[in-house]
Amino acid sequence: MMGARALDAPKVIGKQVFGSLYECDVEALRDEETIREVVIRAVSEGNMTLLDIRGWKIGEGVSVVAIILESHITVHTWPEYRFATVDVYSCGAHTDPVAAFKYIATKLNAKRFSMNQTDRSSDF
Repeated sequence: MMGARALDAPKVIGKQVFGSLYECDVEALRDEETIREVVIRAVSEGNMTLLDIRGWKIGEGVSVVAIILESHITVHTWPEYRFATVDVYSCGAHTDPVAAFKYIATKLNAKRFSMNQTDRSSDF
């Protein structure tokens, strides 16, 4: 027989952490390879599984999208403003999207950041 906690657990776990990074390292924000490496390591920090990663140089900035087994991580940068946005969404109970987000903020040398969390779980 299952315990009450198991019966009350949502069928789909959804954890989303997103926010903005301010006063970041300009050179890091301009470098697609740096952003890719930071995101790859953030996947590991968040106990996630990387499936694919793509990046694009857009003007001075960079956009990187990592598809993870559990969902995705995105980073978009605006070096001219020393600014970046980050979204870490995970559907795995075993993952830590907060750790992944904070790792990205640390590696981009954000002097400050805003971090929001939302629960996107569902029990149908």
